[in-house]
Amino acid sequence: MSDTTTTPGPAAPVKVLVASRNAKKLRELRRVLDAAGISGIEPVGLDAVPEYPEEPETGATFAENALIKARSGAAATGLVCLADDSGLAVDALGGMPGVLSARWSGRHGDDEANNDLLLAQLGDVPDERRGAGFVSACALVVPDGGARTPAAETVTEGRWPGSVLRARQGDGGFGYDPIFLPEGSERSAGELAPEEKDAASHRGRALRALVPALRALAAGEALPT
Repeated sequence: MSDTTTTPGPAAPVKVLVASRNAKKLRELRRVLDAAGISGIEPVGLDAVPEYPEEPETGATFAENALIKARSGAAATGLVCLADDSGLAVDALGGMPGVLSARWSGRHGDDEANNDLLLAQLGDVPDERRGAGFVSACALVVPDGGARTPAAETVTEGRWPGSVLRARQGDGGFGYDPIFLPEGSERSAGELAPEEKDAASHRGRALRALVPALRALAAGEALPT
């Protein structure tokens, strides 16, 4: 009698929805996964899923807003969802723009207008008082029945200290990168190569802090607490 036993193939990758239409964020997550040697996760962006109503970002902190976005995406699609909320906290402005960073000029996502307004607001501020820091919170939400692991959520945070320049330098990155000088650097965040930025940035740090949870997700295990 012939042996008809078959060896099961590898489990399908876990789809993780990145709740953003910014392709650079999707590529950033892929680089973090590659660097960590995690192969069981397939990141997808909002353009790959049916459109759904996104919850307003009403949180008072980056972590609260990241969770709002991740919970909304997970509930709407049934996929594991990763979302971030990031911004620039400027010392001379009492920590603002903060959670309002993306819409500081009044229009969400208008990087040029946001940079122009911030530079104007700091026009007379001396160099020694132009301290600032990027902050990023990343939330990973596993919906009930939406993956191989129990429903769970986790949030990580990363910070990147530096200062605000007096004019744009470089055209790489996005957001406030061209006017942000990282601590100890002679180049703006907008002049750094993607790999350099990943290693130092607030979002890179927050994503790397998620690696244990992403590794568990790929292995079909419960997220670490």
